[in-house]
Amino acid sequence: MDGMMASTVVPRGRTVVVKCGGSTLVNASLRHSFAQDVVELRRAGLHPVVVHGGGPQISAMLDRLALEVRFEAGMRVTTPETMDVVRMVLTGQVQRDLVGAINAHGPFAVGMSGEDAHTLTAERRPARVDGRPVDIGLVGDVVAVAPDTVRNLLADGRVPVVSPVARGKDGRVYNVNADLAASALAVALGADRLVMLTDVPGLYADWPRSTEVVPRLTAGELDALLPGLAGGMLPKMEGCLRAVRSGVGRVHVLDGRVPHAVLRGVLTEENPGTTVLPDPATDDSDSSGVSDTSDGSTAA
Repeated sequence: MDGMMASTVVPRGRTVVVKCGGSTLVNASLRHSFAQDVVELRRAGLHPVVVHGGGPQISAMLDRLALEVRFEAGMRVTTPETMDVVRMVLTGQVQRDLVGAINAHGPFAVGMSGEDAHTLTAERRPARVDGRPVDIGLVGDVVAVAPDTVRNLLADGRVPVVSPVARGKDGRVYNVNADLAASALAVALGADRLVMLTDVPGLYADWPRSTEVVPRLTAGELDALLPGLAGGMLPKMEGCLRAVRSGVGRVHVLDGRVPHAVLRGVLTEENPGTTVLPDPATDDSDSSGVSDTSDGSTAA
């Protein structure tokens, strides 16, 4: 991007995981600027990994097929029929469009699913609404990550583009929230940064009474706020908390509706969003639910 500084506040050779929501990818202009940002991160000597969502596209296809669209506890209720649509749209449509946009700049991007090479393993995620348990179907929480396939692609100079679909040890396939998938992958890769693109300016300090954005907070401060969050912001900030408490240097929550938000956030750290920082060094807790194993993967 013209006028962007060539140097980066993130050391060369470090991994940056970027989660891009489907709402950003619906807009062709934003998809184009996002692809430019990813390529510029690579040219700056970083190793970008993209995890994408596809909520609007999935809902549109469900509407076309006359299947129910319903959310509980910030998650899409996923029946077996819905899961078929999720896999089809994420890997067959959204991912293809994003890989194509990045590869318009060179042979960089390679698409993959969390199912590939058992990269992501999930188990059914419990959910509660107003204190009562609710059944959200085939929605999974990542309990193991085998990052070697992603690492090999990075070593080959590629940009992995990952769909948040995961296998389960029970033989089922699970729909994983893209924010939580990005968080788990960032932890497993030892990423320096995790970037969460959303469709709001950042974490609101007192929503809905105020639209003031919290510019910066620690993991402990976020932990205290988490019970009061709702909707799609709840899994997003849950993912942020897991990441910074499990070794990721920091997390940026940025407005994906702003062109080149990723480039400004990572290369200059001049962004109006929310930055989540680890707790002081004395706090070595790990709330991710995922731990390292000797084979380079992670497991519960």
